[in-house]
Amino acid sequence: MKGLELSRKYYEEFGKPMLKEQFPEIEHLVAVGLVGSGSDCYGYDDDISHDHDFEPGFCLFLPDESVIDEKTFFNLERAYSKLPKEFYGYKRSLVKPVGGGRNGVFRTSDFYNKKIGSPNGELTVEQWFSLPDYALAEATNGEVFEDKLGEFTKIRNRLINMPQDIFLKKLAGNLLIMAQSGQYNYPRILKRGETASAQLSLFEFSNSAMKAYFLLNGKYMPYYKWQFRALMDLPKGEYLADSLEFLISTDNSTENANIKNEIINSVAEEIISILKEKEITKATCNDLEKHAYSVNDFIKNGDLRNSHILSGI
Repeated sequence: MKGLELSRKYYEEFGKPMLKEQFPEIEHLVAVGLVGSGSDCYGYDDDISHDHDFEPGFCLFLPDESVIDEKTFFNLERAYSKLPKEFYGYKRSLVKPVGGGRNGVFRTSDFYNKKIGSPNGELTVEQWFSLPDYALAEATNGEVFEDKLGEFTKIRNRLINMPQDIFLKKLAGNLLIMAQSGQYNYPRILKRGETASAQLSLFEFSNSAMKAYFLLNGKYMPYYKWQFRALMDLPKGEYLADSLEFLISTDNSTENANIKNEIINSVAEEIISILKEKEITKATCNDLEKHAYSVNDFIKNGDLRNSHILSGI
């Protein structure tokens, strides 16, 4: 059973009745779900995932102390800790009396502050650019089972809907790195016989290609060990994943180098086609550098548009 399904079932059978029976006065103020770190929050968990941080449990997100006081918070923690210790053959962690570090009772503001450095999801330009993609992914993944108050979901949606100018700046920067590392530097480095540096350029190209593709699909790229898995869930993601895997996992023999140059241009063409479909480029060539600067020109905020093209990554 997947962790998200296990979490929902555990909540429906034990958590929901606990809230209704023991905390009827605050039931409507509590958001419930499974969000945050861990493969189960992405739906990527498997049998191997069960060796750590996999258990029946869920997250209870509460408003600040002015709405729900510390005594009630503490009582809810105690009630959560007393829920059944085993469910569908899976045992709950005994490390902490109120559940593991990923499940249990949290203040909504504390959860978001820990993940992204903002208690309400409002980010400065500097925060948008300095936060790693996986942090934003962890703040917006998983599922919200209940949220009658709507506070948790409001913040979540604020983060999911990245401001357009921020999106364009981050996209432009990644397009430029793709151009420099893949279209320009890779073949030049190989001419010098520097195969290790050539492979590094392919890593740069592949990483930026994935970042650009996630951005274009309105998603945040997760922690590196799940990037390829998440990529395959996107439209045409399997093709891109196969292409990038070949680039970074094969040697740079003459035969492979010719194939890799073809793949680089094919990936570029695919991304450029999306840029044109979204009408965020006016360039008409296959040169990603020209498209990068064209995308940057669509930024409405003058200061942001005129800042260094790589300032968003």
